[in-house]
Amino acid sequence: MNPLTWYDAPVRALLGGVFVLLVIASLIGRGLARRPQDGAGRATIENLNARIRAWWLMCALVAGALAGGLSGAVLLFGAISFLALREFVTLTPTRRADHEPLFWAFFVFLPLQYWLVGTGWYGMFTILIPVYGFLFLPLRSALNADAQGFLARTARTQWALMVCVYCVSHAPALLTLELPGFDGSRVALLLWLLLVVQLSDVLQYVWGKLAGRRPIVPRLSPNKTVEGFAGGIGSASLIGTLLAPVTPFTHGQAFGIALLVCLLGFAGGLVMSAIKRDAGIKDFGAMIEGHGGVLDRIDSLCFSAPVFFHVVRYFWSP
Repeated sequence: MNPLTWYDAPVRALLGGVFVLLVIASLIGRGLARRPQDGAGRATIENLNARIRAWWLMCALVAGALAGGLSGAVLLFGAISFLALREFVTLTPTRRADHEPLFWAFFVFLPLQYWLVGTGWYGMFTILIPVYGFLFLPLRSALNADAQGFLARTARTQWALMVCVYCVSHAPALLTLELPGFDGSRVALLLWLLLVVQLSDVLQYVWGKLAGRRPIVPRLSPNKTVEGFAGGIGSASLIGTLLAPVTPFTHGQAFGIALLVCLLGFAGGLVMSAIKRDAGIKDFGAMIEGHGGVLDRIDSLCFSAPVFFHVVRYFWSP
């Protein structure tokens, strides 16, 4: 894939829209910071501005990587998967017998998965981890003859590899799809997914702060409310519909698919919240200011990217 997709009008329009949103958010954040606040209010505004600063950095990284087309996307998401896998694995204690399976996960299956995505080898990248990784990793662990907690240890490694590598790798895989009759850029299609999913997260947060009253699952994530869920997912789905011209979808199809990926994103966030509750932590890490770890930021993408990829491939690709 040529890096010239960077210059496509839909890509420029999407990135320009993100730039405008970030400028507006930054101005609002600065304005709020100048107002007198009590302790709790000041902490909330500081967190908001930290999130906005992090969004500037994250958007710059994505824009820079996608300027390189498929190669840039593979490198970017490969690095994201590596960092997310590291965060996931460090949640739970490991035994000496786990070190070699983890080496295979980090330094064999992860790069091989992204190499297969980069070469467009669909038939292999869709089965490498769920078939060969699933069978190989427990065997490699069993050869170390440590049966204590074997099932739980193996399941954690397999699940981490599936969520952090296999699922995330479907995002750059969108750039390998052939879409007959679609004159737009596949980079724009990937940006559409990222925008809809991430805006859903942001808007659920905003709607929850403005009107949130009733928690959906208070024992797992007390900040997720019915009002935030409905307002955020509805708003993000409408934005996805308005952005239909940069995709191969009609406006009706764009709304249905945007709603689907937003619901899947919510599901991903909820599942990851359950994992964090089980581990007794608030965030997976502290790498991204105001957001927590890498996995905290991509939890919704983990669930939405593979389903979105296969929906597009099944209905729009030969």
